[in-house]
Amino acid sequence: MTLKRIILSILTLIVSVELGASLITSFGQPQVGNQLQLYQTDMLVQASKWEGSGLSPDEVQQFRSALFGEDPFEAVAKQYQAVRDDATTGLTRLRQQTAASDDSVNAELATTIREQQQLVNQIDLRLGLIEAQSDKIPTAISTWEKLAQRSGANVQTATVLADLWRDPPTVAPSAEPLLESQLRGWFRYSALKRLYTVQDAMVRLDKLEADERTAAEQAIVKTTLVQVLPSLAALLGSAGVIALIGQRLLKGKDSVLAIAEAPWEVPWDWETVWQVIVGGFLFIGQIVLPGTVLVVRSILASPVGINAADGGVAAIGLLAEMSSRGKAVYSLGFYLAMAASTLGVLYWSIKSYLPLSKDWFRLTVKGRWPLWGFGSYLIALPLMLGVAFLNQQIWQGQGGNNPLLQLVLEERDPLALGLFLFTAAVAAPIFEEILFRGFLLPSLTKYMSAWSAIALSGFIFAVAHLSFSEILPLTLLGAILGFVYVRSQNLLASILLHSTWNSATMIGLFLLGSGG
Repeated sequence: MTLKRIILSILTLIVSVELGASLITSFGQPQVGNQLQLYQTDMLVQASKWEGSGLSPDEVQQFRSALFGEDPFEAVAKQYQAVRDDATTGLTRLRQQTAASDDSVNAELATTIREQQQLVNQIDLRLGLIEAQSDKIPTAISTWEKLAQRSGANVQTATVLADLWRDPPTVAPSAEPLLESQLRGWFRYSALKRLYTVQDAMVRLDKLEADERTAAEQAIVKTTLVQVLPSLAALLGSAGVIALIGQRLLKGKDSVLAIAEAPWEVPWDWETVWQVIVGGFLFIGQIVLPGTVLVVRSILASPVGINAADGGVAAIGLLAEMSSRGKAVYSLGFYLAMAASTLGVLYWSIKSYLPLSKDWFRLTVKGRWPLWGFGSYLIALPLMLGVAFLNQQIWQGQGGNNPLLQLVLEERDPLALGLFLFTAAVAAPIFEEILFRGFLLPSLTKYMSAWSAIALSGFIFAVAHLSFSEILPLTLLGAILGFVYVRSQNLLASILLHSTWNSATMIGLFLLGSGG
């Protein structure tokens, strides 16, 4: 065995241990999907208070029934209870892991347990308000009293709510600021309306109801953008899937789904692929760079970041303690550094084979690549929704996810959101398509069929995201991206599809998170 292969074998072992540990850690972490469900549910509840804006009462009722069902609060209660069941199941798993883990792992698990318990507490706080809305006052008070016996940020709020709905009600001095800070959307309006009614504060109540009507109109628009339009697009995509399958059955090798022999002549062997993916992307990009950041943080008592208030240099500590703009700049800078280092290894690995044939890394402005990009997005929607549903049944809210999703969901700063969007919609698609579709997929065709290369490159693409729960959906997305590249012979097509998918996800998260 040559020295190069020995080094690559050692790097592979290191990568397997480190990334395997990251995947195992993600197994017990909650998905952002549960919170997304609740944000969507909250938005629907807020939208259900819409009064019509000029429509007749009958038209408003028909619209509400079509969009929210006959009893939206019953559906909301079921949705919250389902998410709560998943969260409590996850808590049980996490506590079992804690009992079987060492101290270094337990510290990380303890943070995850606190976050998961906080999610359960938030659900119980809101479930009580839903029960109160349905005139189940004793049940609501009981829910809040049980919550008040736990620890966490929602305990005092639960006590305030229970006191407000008792007979006779009582009002704590801190009631209004607590309700303002701890609740959002319809839940905040509902609690504050009860508070102002008890206080007989009619002027504030009138203003609150006017604000709620405005919020309901905004929620209608957001619901249309986040749920109605994607649902219609998924229906159109489903028709497209059926049409493609039908065409494949009728036309065979002449259909869109048919793939001829791969056009690439691969001048390098598997060792070069190994070197780029393991040595460049995984070892340098996923281990060396994060390790370098940790070393710098340990040397510098106060790492440097961007202050959200004045844009200047400030001490920000760990990433979790950064300002919103600091997190956005850090995420973009880290991603660009990872892309630059990986592409540097890629160039160094294949430079002896240059110039390559025109089929490699093709970026051609002419052609039908926009049709491939946008059309494939519609086709991907119903497939990804189906896999997402299956994935939810498998993982039940666990398995981790990309931390960028949570950051965007909670972000309000426009500049930070713009940087996050640039990272996800521009930097990530360009880099990942060059690496996984431009280099890896064609390289694999030297040893397997095009379809097998599409599947394997999609799986590697998914595993590289280091979340168990994302492996199934990202393998499918990676396979669709690979198919689009093979059929279009243009990286711009897969970059456009990748960018469109990420952009739609980011914008949807922002709209959900901005719901008052």
